[in-house]
Amino acid sequence: MKRRVLFLCTGNSARSVLAEATLRAWAGNRFEVFSAGSKPTGEVNPYALSQLSAEGISTAGLRSKSWDEFAIDGSTPMDLVVTVCDSAAAETCPVVFGDFLRVHWGLPDPAAVQGSDEERREAFRQAHRIIKARLLAFLALPANAWDDPQALKLALDKIGFVEAENEAISCG
Repeated sequence: MKRRVLFLCTGNSARSVLAEATLRAWAGNRFEVFSAGSKPTGEVNPYALSQLSAEGISTAGLRSKSWDEFAIDGSTPMDLVVTVCDSAAAETCPVVFGDFLRVHWGLPDPAAVQGSDEERREAFRQAHRIIKARLLAFLALPANAWDDPQALKLALDKIGFVEAENEAISCG
């Protein structure tokens, strides 16, 4: 069974897009992957696109879009919604309702970094390293983990604290 995963943030221009494109590239046929925002910026951050391209991850079809596209009547329901906003920085995370599993994998917004192009690129590299480490942990969960929603929620909550340890994070 193909599970539907939505990465949700406020602007849907950086972190949620990095997570969407990376999981889509790595997951094969296991997941349908989407991203959205509660207040989408309307465009994907060019540093996010550059980071994905540098990693060989397709950026085709990526766009900044509203959560509303997934909340309308008749839309196919999600199995998992992952918020990636940074509540530690007092960033408001979107509130969503529905019959799906919700988890929070917060991380600092690389789009908020001010400085030189290199400093901004480094912020996106670091955010993507953390996202990749978390997605590797997610993909390592056994398929039958979905059979026990409480245990799955605990495992997914723990993944939200995974940090990148080195540059050598890649998958398939």
